[in-house]
Amino acid sequence: MKILQPDWVTHDDKSIFSIDIHPNGDKFATGGQGNDSGRVVIWNLKPVINEEAEKDKNVPRILCQMDNHLACVNCVRWSGNGQMLASCADDRLIMIWKKSAGGGMGSFGSTVKFAEHWRCAATLRGHAGDVLDLAWSPADVFIASCSVDNTVIIWDAKEFPQILQVMKGHTGLVKGVTWDPVGKFVASQSDDKTLKIWKTHDFSLYKTITEPFEECGGTTHILRLSWSPDGQYLVSAHAMNGGGPTAQIIERDGWKCDKDFVGHRKAVTCVRFHNSIMKRTAPKTNKSQQYCCLAVGARDKSLSVWLTALQRPLVVIHDLFQDSILDLSWSHNGYILLACSGDGKVSCLQFSAEELGTPLSEDEKNSLYQRMYGKDRITDLALIEPGKELIIENPYLFKAMQEKLTAPTLIPQSAAPATPAKAPEPGPSVFHPAISQDSPPQRKIMKQIETKTADGKRRITPMFIPLNDDVGEPAVGSSGNGQFSSSTASKSSIITVEKADEPVPSTSRSSSNVVDQDDIDKLTEDTV
Repeated sequence: MKILQPDWVTHDDKSIFSIDIHPNGDKFATGGQGNDSGRVVIWNLKPVINEEAEKDKNVPRILCQMDNHLACVNCVRWSGNGQMLASCADDRLIMIWKKSAGGGMGSFGSTVKFAEHWRCAATLRGHAGDVLDLAWSPADVFIASCSVDNTVIIWDAKEFPQILQVMKGHTGLVKGVTWDPVGKFVASQSDDKTLKIWKTHDFSLYKTITEPFEECGGTTHILRLSWSPDGQYLVSAHAMNGGGPTAQIIERDGWKCDKDFVGHRKAVTCVRFHNSIMKRTAPKTNKSQQYCCLAVGARDKSLSVWLTALQRPLVVIHDLFQDSILDLSWSHNGYILLACSGDGKVSCLQFSAEELGTPLSEDEKNSLYQRMYGKDRITDLALIEPGKELIIENPYLFKAMQEKLTAPTLIPQSAAPATPAKAPEPGPSVFHPAISQDSPPQRKIMKQIETKTADGKRRITPMFIPLNDDVGEPAVGSSGNGQFSSSTASKSSIITVEKADEPVPSTSRSSSNVVDQDDIDKLTEDTV
């Protein structure tokens, strides 16, 4: 691992609050304070990591500088396709930047000419206070932003500046927001000592997590949380465990909070997962491992890097800066980690494949998503629409639902009972429908026996009517290999068969298990 700190990456010695590497890995953006304004700068990454390029005067260092924000810029984020850059600031605005042809001029009155020209294509207005964090959704369909006005706003990235939803629920400053890479949830963290998970189906509140944050104070400017690229782990910023600061690990399975990253001496300000799922051969077993990589920054000026396959950090760097670490960014398919600080400095960490592992290919990642969620990561996430449920998080259930769409009935016409389908192993207990290609089954007709006694009273013989017709399928939950049951049960039809008058039979009361016939007659009269 190498640590580089280019002194020329600066905002005139003012704080840099955010940093983000372009998806292509050739540039990065910083956001922070400028001269009497907020500043966004796009830098060339090559001179940072290559000494020869740094010395070459023909290689530009600054590609573009934008001083359009009226106040400090708190966050900058590239879209997934790299065509747009979003920035948010204390001026309550979010600006969307797009590259234009030709070079760009500097700020008003400046004669500096930049290598690239980025123009403000849209300005998003909706927050009533400083906007602290933002995040692009998978496939760049939405943008989520959070603010000191206690809200999270979902913007339509296809129709700027349209607001799709204002999510209210936090009672304190919302300082961090992140999207589930699967596309089902968006999470936010606030000074109100909660982390909230919202459904992208209708942007309603799904889950509120409080326990890890009950001892936390509002000591950080931001709370940048992050979701793992496989969607299985959500890691928060500032949490507490036993009086010490941690980064809380929240598992997607049941939203359990029994693990965390510990070791930092002060509050965790930001966490950032590597964009790729990594793999390598385990040294002891020689088996292939798949895992995620995470960087954690804190107010103690230190940075730690973790692999989910290890219980201890891969590396810990103390006193990397003179002030709190405020943001982190990984190169998308490389081994570069950038960090920025309130002291106005930027550090670059270069790792090797031996240290981090090898990123999964897109095909391998899509295959993993299919196994875990039954959905393709690329083609399906591009189809996200508000109000439409996107992900069924059980691949077997997803397959069953697909079969249900192509078959009109769940109950076979065959006289023989259907054989229960066994769930594939390994995997959780799942439910499969018994599919028939025939016409919908006829409802089963049940005969109700009604007789009249000698004294003129009617008597109805009780009979058992099951919720579902017996087709040889056990009820859901009756065994480990349960079946998928239709949500609409087929009701039985009842006809009445009258019999001639019968004398009232004599009854014996010698046994406590015999029911009084008068009681039965009275009950049947009341119910008929």
